Amino acid sequence: MGEQTLIIEKYESMVKKMTTTHPKFAVVGHPNKGKSSIVSALALDDSVQISDTPGTTTKRRSFPLSVDGKVLYELFDTPGFQRARRVLAWLEKHDVPAHKKPEVVQAFIHKYKEDERFNDEIELLEPIMEGAGIIYVVDGSQPYGEEYETEMEILRWTGQPSMALINHIDDTDYSEEWKKALEQYFRMVRTYNPMQASIEQHMSILESIAQLKEEWIGPVKASIKLLKQYKEQMLERSASLVSNLVYDSVSMVEKLYFYTQEASESEKEKIESNYKDRLRDLEVSTQKSIEEVWNHGHLQKEKKVLTLEGLDLFSEETASVFGLTRKELIITGATSGAVTGAGIDLLLAGHTLLLGGAIGALVGGTGAYFGFNELSEVKVLGQTMGRRYLEMGPMENRNFPYILLGRAMYHTMKVAQISHAKREVFDIEMDQTFKDKWLDDTSRNALEKYHKKFRSEKALEAGELKEYEEIIKRILKHLIDA
Repeated sequence: MGEQTLIIEKYESMVKKMTTTHPKFAVVGHPNKGKSSIVSALALDDSVQISDTPGTTTKRRSFPLSVDGKVLYELFDTPGFQRARRVLAWLEKHDVPAHKKPEVVQAFIHKYKEDERFNDEIELLEPIMEGAGIIYVVDGSQPYGEEYETEMEILRWTGQPSMALINHIDDTDYSEEWKKALEQYFRMVRTYNPMQASIEQHMSILESIAQLKEEWIGPVKASIKLLKQYKEQMLERSASLVSNLVYDSVSMVEKLYFYTQEASESEKEKIESNYKDRLRDLEVSTQKSIEEVWNHGHLQKEKKVLTLEGLDLFSEETASVFGLTRKELIITGATSGAVTGAGIDLLLAGHTLLLGGAIGALVGGTGAYFGFNELSEVKVLGQTMGRRYLEMGPMENRNFPYILLGRAMYHTMKVAQISHAKREVFDIEMDQTFKDKWLDDTSRNALEKYHKKFRSEKALEAGELKEYEEIIKRILKHLIDA
C-alpha cells in the first residue's frame, strides 16, 4: 500500500506541475488503422513513417506543428494496442471511484514500464497521462467488433478528453455501426480520411478538437487563425517562386565561346542544348522548392527531369496542353502591338490565310507555336578575329512563358492539394482542360505586358516583378481553392 500511495502522490504532483503551452494529442488505436497517416495529415508532415505492415510504430514519436517558430499543437504517433485485455484486467482489479481511475493507470505504467510485454501499451498511455488528449482511430471500412471495447474502456480509465476518428482504408462502409458504438465512449465522433484531407477539413477537425476541453478552445482557435495565415504565406512564397522562374527563364542568356573563324554546326547545337538544359534545371529546382514550401519535401518522383507525365518542357505535347493556340497568340500579339487590326479581323472572320509563315510574320517571326523549333536567335558576338562567342537568349518564343507558367501552376496546385499522408510515387496526371481553368483573356493580357518586358533585356522598374507575382498569386489561390 505504501508503494501505491507513493505512485498516487507522484501522479498528483505531475498533474499540478503540468504547464502545457500548447494542446497535445495522442493518436491511438488498433494496429494498422491509419494512425500514422492521420498524424501526418494533421501535422502537415510527410516525414511520419507509414507502412502497411502492422507494428511499424514501436515508440511514440512527437510531431509538433509550428508556424513562424510557434508550436500550434503537438501530435504523438503511438504503437497500436497489443495486450489490451490483460491491461484492462489489471486495471479492473483495483476497485476505485471514477476520479481515482487515472491514478491506477499511472500505477500500471510505473509497474510495467520496463516489461517488454507491455511496451506498446506503455508507449501509447504515457503521453496521455502526461496531459495529451486522445484521438482514437478506427477503420470504418471494416465491421465493428467487440474487441475494440477493451481498448476504449482503457482509454476511459485515463480520464483524458477524447474523440474518435473513423478512417476509411478501403471502399466498404460500416460507419453507422461504428458511430453507434463509439458514441458510447467518446464525446465526439468524426469521419476523416487522411488520404483525401483538404486544409478546410483539417480546420474542421481542429474546431471539433477545441470543443473537447475548455482550456483548448483559445489555443486551438488561435491555431486555426495561424494556419489560415500560414496557407496565405505558402501561396505568397509559391507565387514568388513561379514569378522568378518565368522571369529568370525568359530573360536567360546562354553564351558559348569559340576560337575559329566561324562557329561550327556542332557548337550551335551545343549552345541550344545548354540553353534548354539550364531552363529544365530551373524548372526542376523551382518544383522542389515549391514542394518544400508546402511541407512535401519527401515526395517521390519517377523522373527528375521529365515531369508531368513524362512531358518534356520542350515537347510538342506539353506545348499543346499548356501553351496558347494560334488564335490566342495572334490576339495576344495584337494586344502587345505585334499584330495589326486587319490581321485580327481576318482571323476572327474565319479565314485561314494567316497560317504558317504569315503567322510568323505577324507575331514577330518566332515561327514556333506548339513546338520549339525556334526559341531564340543564335547570335555571333565578340571580336572579328580571336575570341568570339555564340549567344542565345532572351527567350523570343512567345508561347514559352505560358507553357512554363501552365506547368508551374499545375504542379503547384497538385502539390498544395495532396495530403501529407500519401506515400506512393508522386505522379501528376495530365489535364487537357487545365489551361481553361486559369488562363482567361484578362489574365493573358495582364501577363503579356510583363512577358514582353522580361524578354526586352531592359532592367525591371521597382515593383514590376511584385506586380507580376500578385497576378500569379491570385490565379494560384483560385486554382487551389476550387
